[in-house]
Amino acid sequence: MSNENDSLTGLWTILRTLQWTADYFRRQGVPSARATAELLLSHCLACERIDLYLRHDQPLQADELARFKALIQRRQQREPDAYIIGRREFWSLSFQVNPDVLIPRPETECLVETALARQPTHDPIEVLELGTGSGAICVALAHERPSWRIKATDISSKALNVARRNADHLLGDHPLSFIEGSWFEPLGTYRHFFDLVVSNPPYIVRKDLEDLAPEVSRFEPALALDGGDDGLSCLKHIIQTAPHYLKPEGVLILEIGHDQAPAVTALGRHAGAYRTIQIAKDYGGRDRVACFQLKKYCESNRDLLMVPDF
Repeated sequence: MSNENDSLTGLWTILRTLQWTADYFRRQGVPSARATAELLLSHCLACERIDLYLRHDQPLQADELARFKALIQRRQQREPDAYIIGRREFWSLSFQVNPDVLIPRPETECLVETALARQPTHDPIEVLELGTGSGAICVALAHERPSWRIKATDISSKALNVARRNADHLLGDHPLSFIEGSWFEPLGTYRHFFDLVVSNPPYIVRKDLEDLAPEVSRFEPALALDGGDDGLSCLKHIIQTAPHYLKPEGVLILEIGHDQAPAVTALGRHAGAYRTIQIAKDYGGRDRVACFQLKKYCESNRDLLMVPDF
């Protein structure tokens, strides 16, 4: 392994293998080269990352080297490490992921934090997540609030399969239900009234998709990224439709692009159904979460908003 064409042969200890792999990833422009090397090698050896240093002088066997070489080649092609190992941590929980779902991002935890802050109750309330993907958001909420009655929709049956597996593994027998369909559509003509609606919808401007990092543009599902010509098409639909499904004074919480707060705020005001609109920042200080609270009464939705809570 003295150069990029060397085979994984000879006496390769864990530490030597890590060092070579990190250097190779740096030359290939792979982000977070050392951390990525540790993540892939610990996955290959079925151990924790700390164990790599506790066992640093342990030689790798031929079959281990062969498996690790295959992982290196996949990552060199810029396949995300989360897809390679099949997992990503979110809200301190380990979620299964594959190319059928968007990889959960740390900034999306801000949406979960906002939802828990706006609905601090542990009493049973009705919650809806739109476009659940891996189920990261609804599972995190259910993990923190076991009494909440949560429904989640997604247009992709494959994504729902991933979400169900995550819910089963992380929540056990929690009654979280998944429904296939686009946004509110699977709820049909029956207007179920929710205390809280949350979503991380697609919000990337379509023409910008090809400029994203190759890990995203080549591998993650475009359906979960493409926000239309202006990046606002899904956000606009949800903001305009949510008043028909929220209880009076119910709350809608959306993840948004860092530069979309003015446009999203304008969409909320134009809808005419929201009493307050607030923007929360992510850990990097960028606008990331939009929170809308429905009015107690709205003339345009008289028949919906005057229905009592249940």
